[in-house]
Amino acid sequence: MATRPESVITVCCSDIAGQVRGKGFPAADLESRRRFGVGWTPTNVMINCFGRIPATPFGAEGDLMLVPQAGGDIRLPYEDGTPAEHIILGDIKTMAGEAWDCCLRSLLKRALAALEEEAGLRLVASFEHEFWYEAGEERPGDSYAASSLRGMEGFIGSFLAALRANDIVPDTFLPEYGPRQYEITIEPAEGLKAADQAVKLREICRSLARRHGSHASFSPVVTPGIVGNGVHIHFSLTDLAGKPVCHAPAGPAGLSEIAASFCAGILRHARALCAVTAPSVISYERLKPHSWSACYANLADRDREALLRICPYPEIEGVDIAKRYNIEYRGADATASPYLQLAMLVFAGLSGIRDTLPVPFISSGDPGRWSTEERSQRGIHDLPRSLDEALEALEVDSLATAWLGPVLTKAYLTHKRGEIEMAGDKGLEELCALYARAY
Repeated sequence: MATRPESVITVCCSDIAGQVRGKGFPAADLESRRRFGVGWTPTNVMINCFGRIPATPFGAEGDLMLVPQAGGDIRLPYEDGTPAEHIILGDIKTMAGEAWDCCLRSLLKRALAALEEEAGLRLVASFEHEFWYEAGEERPGDSYAASSLRGMEGFIGSFLAALRANDIVPDTFLPEYGPRQYEITIEPAEGLKAADQAVKLREICRSLARRHGSHASFSPVVTPGIVGNGVHIHFSLTDLAGKPVCHAPAGPAGLSEIAASFCAGILRHARALCAVTAPSVISYERLKPHSWSACYANLADRDREALLRICPYPEIEGVDIAKRYNIEYRGADATASPYLQLAMLVFAGLSGIRDTLPVPFISSGDPGRWSTEERSQRGIHDLPRSLDEALEALEVDSLATAWLGPVLTKAYLTHKRGEIEMAGDKGLEELCALYARAY
């Protein structure tokens, strides 16, 4: 007698390695699992992108709960009769039901709550993703070419439909500059939902690529010497009534005072932030001059090589500029957890508001044409040139480590230095291949 296939639901978290890990249970048990979830252990957070635990501050001790959260569902029903894929994003809690120190989703909640309580502001954000699709056709001259989408219609159609079905509204899908490189943008959402959507989008993309017999990678560099994949984090601020507050027509480049202070806070901590926004060994193959990514800690108007870019908007009659006005953080990639990236940007920005930092120098053109002294006079500093340098910057930034807290700071530095050690004897091509499979 034929039996009906049984579905499994997996409760997951996005961890230090930017991986989505968790445990499954029979779908029929969902309601009973909503309060206590599944068992989890502290050292799970120390699994790096290579699938190893070089060191852990937690040892084999400790117990936690990974608890499914409302709005965390990813549902992918398939038409071939196989059970639907069902993942639920969750929070990591102590056995007493409190947020665990290394739960990155809870860290973002704390950052957003601080922004609201201290400044009366909410964050609106959207993660702009670039990825490499193995089945894409590679040929000379295919940058931004419509022809590079041919043969991918089935994947693209199912990808966009799955995003909509999971309450993620696609904005654009396009061929990018690099071979087999594509970009997907989505409509903005409030802080926590924006990060949830970033995690969901990547998992949906990878799952559907596999269903179409291919492989999608969000790794920052898939092919050495070729432009890599970034994650551009667009953000704006609103008051508690939802009114946009970033735009001021008379402000420099249209920037309001409070948005200027928020940006200044990010730039003040930019070197430390790189440790969590571009946190892989190969991330720094992207963050180089003249590669359409960030190299300096600067704010610029419509410059795609600035760390913070004031984005363009249609300057035509009937356009509500305040609603469209946003800033883009360009020093990020998908080897990081979106929760950690957004949390640290919020904490840094809030510190700028708290200290009423003035508007940063708004650069124009390549800051590399100035000497180090001239850049310093303008408040523009180099970003780290390696993950090791970024981790050192994080470790000496007492405010940044305070935002993380002592437990997460120690775990994070240990985790990432273990990754560096494991990568140490590998050549760039081998590393790129490993990261391409991991992400």
